[in-house]
Parts: sequence; C-alpha cells; structure tokens
Amino acid sequence: MSTALSRSNPWLLTAALLGGLAVGIGAFGAHGLKVRLTANGSLDQADEQRLANWETAARYQMYHALALLAVGHLTAHRRSMCLGIAGISFTLGTLIFSGCLYALVLTGQRWLGAIVPIGGVLLIVGWVCLAVAALRRGLPSEGPALPGGH
Repeated sequence: MSTALSRSNPWLLTAALLGGLAVGIGAFGAHGLKVRLTANGSLDQADEQRLANWETAARYQMYHALALLAVGHLTAHRRSMCLGIAGISFTLGTLIFSGCLYALVLTGQRWLGAIVPIGGVLLIVGWVCLAVAALRRGLPSEGPALPGGH
C-alpha cells in the first residue's frame, strides 16, 4: 500500500462521496424526477409524497456527509473507538436510510419503508458515539494528576 493511501482518511473520502452524490441525487429529484412525475400536468398526493421522501433522503444524506467530515477531522487528530463506530454508523445509516427511501420512490416497493428506521437508528447511534467522543476528548488521558490526588 502506498504511503499516501495509508495516510488517507476514509471518513473524509466517504464524506466527500456522499456529499457529492447528495447534490446530484437532490438535483435529479428536484428536476428530473419532478418532471417525470408531472408528465400529466400535475402532481397527485402520492407523487407529492414521493418527492418529499426523495428530498428527505437527499437532505439526510447531506447532513450525514457533513457529520462524516467532523468524524474525519477528529480522527485526523486522534483515534477513538467511538469515532470509528460513529463513522461506520453514519455511513451504514445513510446507505440504509437514504438508499431505501430512494429505492422506495423509484420502485414503489412499500416494504422498503420498513427498513428505513433501521438506518435512522444507526444515524442516532452515530450521533451518540460522536457525542461520547467529544465528551471523552475533554478528559485528560495523561498528564498532571487531578487535584486531591485522584
């Protein structure tokens, strides 16, 4: 493995890929998908819901691409199991949450809606782990003894 590759930060790369895809996918939803759904001149309630689901998926994908930037930045300065779990949770959660919503909109397969909450739970786990990592960062890992000799 090359030195540059071994020093690369997978969370920053994942964030960049998810963020760029979110922009493209969001643009497709706002333009291409909307045009396709309004081919008969108007949107019915089901089509409005499909567009709303698409927009939610793209928005959450972008939010979690940004969260992965934070994970990548923090891991560049220190390694932490909590940060690793946060990165994995954000990545898998985004793929499941947003991916299933995109697939639901495109295919109409309603059973995909039952999988979406699994992705949501993983996203929450990621935020909890990021919070734990932030709290632990404030604690001294080595250095001067605490007052009172503890």
